[in-house]
Amino acid sequence: MVAAANLVEVAALVGDTARATMLNALMGGQSRTATELAYCANISRATASGHLSKLVSARLLVVTRERRFSYYRIASPLIATMLESIKVVAAIEVPPRRQPRSANDDALRFARSCYDHLAGQVGVAVTDALVAMGHIVLTDEGGEVTSSGERFFSAFGADLRPRTRRIFCQPCLDWSERRYHLKGLVGDSYRRGRRGLMVCLGAARLCTSSRRPFALRLIS
Repeated sequence: MVAAANLVEVAALVGDTARATMLNALMGGQSRTATELAYCANISRATASGHLSKLVSARLLVVTRERRFSYYRIASPLIATMLESIKVVAAIEVPPRRQPRSANDDALRFARSCYDHLAGQVGVAVTDALVAMGHIVLTDEGGEVTSSGERFFSAFGADLRPRTRRIFCQPCLDWSERRYHLKGLVGDSYRRGRRGLMVCLGAARLCTSSRRPFALRLIS
């Protein structure tokens, strides 16, 4: 009964339109103030503060206070995974319904940050390339960096030594592409740094029309 009650509480918190909008605005992994989140949700700052207080109390968000500002962020990768999974389910249209897509929708599908790793068409393209070249082995349950992958990431300048209990290499179902991109330390490694930016921008250039061939040429 306690587990069911907790499930109801979390579902009610996430199910509110304003709170869901603010949670979604934090999925990029950055911290935002109450004023910024109020603007995203199109509500007053006072109303946003009330919502944010509930989310912090439920440990869905954490707050850091710097001088006179309070910054809110997703509490943990577990919370981010839950929200991403909800997005995957929400993206299933039964029956299919026609809805106009905005430029912002297309941009989100093209490339976005999913908490602490790359997602969208670009994230899937890079993941496809790493698998095809034998740098990683990916299954529904998890992922593994191969010996060639270790050499590749080392040449890449990525430090894959685990320092915390953070997920190392795991598939994450992309809510817009319905295919896997990478999350965890490995997924974050090619998102950061100058060379990571080159790989992501290069994959982005042609991934919508010739995703895998271009990505393979890019990182080989």
